[in-house]
Amino acid sequence: MWLAMLETLLLAAPDTGSFGLSDILYYFKHVDEMLIALGPYVLGITCLIVFIESGVLFPFLPGDSLIFTAGLLHDKLGLNLWVLMFSVFLCALAGDHVGYFLGRRFGRKLFKDNARVLKTEHLRSAEAFFEKYGGAALVMGRFVPIVRTYTPLAAGIAKFHYPRYLRWDLLGVSLWGLGLTFLGSRLGGIDWITNNIEVLAMVIIFVSLLPVMIKGLQGYMKKRRGVAAAAATAEVPEQQ
Repeated sequence: MWLAMLETLLLAAPDTGSFGLSDILYYFKHVDEMLIALGPYVLGITCLIVFIESGVLFPFLPGDSLIFTAGLLHDKLGLNLWVLMFSVFLCALAGDHVGYFLGRRFGRKLFKDNARVLKTEHLRSAEAFFEKYGGAALVMGRFVPIVRTYTPLAAGIAKFHYPRYLRWDLLGVSLWGLGLTFLGSRLGGIDWITNNIEVLAMVIIFVSLLPVMIKGLQGYMKKRRGVAAAAATAEVPEQQ
């Protein structure tokens, strides 16, 4: 199966002589081409990506754009819309639960300050988000890359009561997994959207990353103000 899938991707990838990281990044940027290139494996790989990106501690995969585009192209991909929607729903729910129970079992031990993927700062952001919004973070965080991956883990570390976790998580996964996929299928009948899938995918990625960029800008400005305040405080004794 994996050899056949790789052969399909190689045939559809840009002619670079070999299939490497650049080709993977190309497909993540051109999600529609990746989905079409996957052929008969499209449902399985889509579900695998959703599962990993939802809570298996690897957030750098297409999420929102993937399921939206899959819904948009479901007819062309030969997928039944309802099968696609509920497969995405179940895999997102399963991924979240892996993250939640990893958090309960291992806590912060999996993270390091200098790690490439499991960075402590990613966990801190998710924990702050979860502490601020409680169970609702499981719904709102679903639509924010990186936070989406680490919020279930933060809930597990906080020993969030499981029945409450499950209720909030079901709501978040339903709105994200079922909602975005269904929205893509409804917009598939609009010619401009069908003819500009790549542009739309980039817009979705940008909108998804906007909260992260705003948070980063706020952190940068807060740090600048702190440095300026410290410098002003240091100057006072010198003037006296």
